[in-house]
Amino acid sequence: MLTDIKTALRPAIALTLLFAVLLGLLYPAAITGVAQMLFPHQANGSLIRAEGRVIGSELLGQRFASDRYFHGRPSAAGADGYDASASAGSNHGPTSQVLVDRVKSDLATLSNSPDSIVPPDLVTTSASGLDPHISPEAALSQVSRVAEARGVTAEDLRSLVQKHTEGRLLGFLGEPRVNVVALNRDLDRMTARP
Repeated sequence: MLTDIKTALRPAIALTLLFAVLLGLLYPAAITGVAQMLFPHQANGSLIRAEGRVIGSELLGQRFASDRYFHGRPSAAGADGYDASASAGSNHGPTSQVLVDRVKSDLATLSNSPDSIVPPDLVTTSASGLDPHISPEAALSQVSRVAEARGVTAEDLRSLVQKHTEGRLLGFLGEPRVNVVALNRDLDRMTARP
């Protein structure tokens, strides 16, 4: 009986070790190597560099509070938002008073007049709390504020938003979107010109 168990365990242990090496070491190493060769920027986190140092990632939203910048979605990730180590939604439901109060506060801050319409993505958080994208409508709704703060024309900013509007993936998946981090970096370059 003991011999039968040893006979049965030997191939099981050998296959477990084989697949652990194949699927736990060799396959991830091969995929990482291919990704590094074909898509090095994306494989390394789509990092944004300025003056030789990393200042962010194209994949993670950042807080932009100044009127000189386009603002992204609110973030519930961490105590101050946009904390990648605390990526998560708030889990507040539609009847949560905390959520209702936050949205009302955001609406009051964003509304320029009683009849102005605020795009929903400027007052709602994403599931991760780190989404760098907003809708083109949300970006365009901020043009007059940013133009006034920067001293540039609204038409120039609308063109910049249009330039940064990404279409649907494969023409039908998802919604058009604007990466706020990339838009604000380009905005800084545009207004820094002499």
